[in-house]
Amino acid sequence: MRPLFLFLWLVASGSVCAQTTAPMAITPVALERALTSAPDHTAAKDLHQQVMRLFGKQNLLKGKASARIEGTTVAWAVMDPHPAQVVRADGTVVGHMTSLGDDGLQVLVKTVPNFSEFQYQIVAGGATRVGGMVHVENYEYTADSKRKKDVPQGRLEKFTWKDSRIFPDTVRDVTVYIPQQYQPDSEACLMVWQDGSRHVDPNGSMRVSVVFDNLIHQKEMPVTIGVFVDPGRQPNQKAGEKAKNRSFEYDGLGDAYARFLLEEILPEVQKRQKVKFRQQPEAWAIAGGSSGGICAFTAAWERPQKFHKVLSWVGTFVDIRGGNAYPYLVRITEKKPIRVYLLDGTNDLDNKFGNWPIANRMMEASLKYMKYDYRMDWTECFHGSKGMAPALPDALRWLWRDVK
Repeated sequence: MRPLFLFLWLVASGSVCAQTTAPMAITPVALERALTSAPDHTAAKDLHQQVMRLFGKQNLLKGKASARIEGTTVAWAVMDPHPAQVVRADGTVVGHMTSLGDDGLQVLVKTVPNFSEFQYQIVAGGATRVGGMVHVENYEYTADSKRKKDVPQGRLEKFTWKDSRIFPDTVRDVTVYIPQQYQPDSEACLMVWQDGSRHVDPNGSMRVSVVFDNLIHQKEMPVTIGVFVDPGRQPNQKAGEKAKNRSFEYDGLGDAYARFLLEEILPEVQKRQKVKFRQQPEAWAIAGGSSGGICAFTAAWERPQKFHKVLSWVGTFVDIRGGNAYPYLVRITEKKPIRVYLLDGTNDLDNKFGNWPIANRMMEASLKYMKYDYRMDWTECFHGSKGMAPALPDALRWLWRDVK
């Protein structure tokens, strides 16, 4: 390989980085390109090091290297002296692996259809060396979910709430988004988010703070303060552990969570941040996904004079704590003054608690029957926030269309 061509190949594969001497971990897409170019000895040695970085040397040595996914491109790796292949659980061969050196390192890269999900095994010498699950779900963000030049950025303020009377012996983080356009002593709209920390993160999947910045700047939603509330952890839980009080707070019916917000969290936000909320119900919204989605609906259902707008994705309207009753309750209860946005996917959960797509279909049918102001968006998403994230800007435009 000529020196110039070698350099260009290394750049394309992610090997050359300005002011970086150590080889970088290659991405699955770049690895797929590199494997088609028959690199010479020097380039192959560098590629070997990058693959080791991508999968982790210790993971490879211990036979614990899981598949790496970028978009719809999947990469597998194993270290074994015998020729290896990747096989689906049904016995279908995905492909035979390519050797990258004398130490047994082998790789396979395949582009698979979007919304693929399958179990796999890496088989070598007649034995399974590695097993795992491939879960491919790829969406592209619109421009409104990306930082833009000259768009004012709101600030994020965070506090910890330990003094709940409604959910005693719990600790939680609350993050408050305050748009730059908010003027002290003025009143702003309000939007509360369950599972708040991960949704407000500008580098997370939902990027709510970035979307708020863009839509408020474009005057496609009103000046809105976001209150992002995490579920309650027990005081002895370690940082990063799943909040043990989440299902109790989110999945249960009744007005406890609405009271928690109205009596504890929102007054504390106003006191700490010196902000004011507009008092018309049309100026208040609440959002969440999964159990947070049914929680958002419950808060508006119980307090429609406060929360007029609901954003729920992959909502858990199944029989965990009685949420499967909602499609029937909606039909037999006098219509409430709330607006509801729902999103779900055909690949959502199906387990002992119920079938999420069917439950959301039933909610959709009941809202339609009762002539609610609602919108239902169907995707192919799995359970989680990946399907909602790129749809968020359009959903917020629809929810806030009547408020300036």
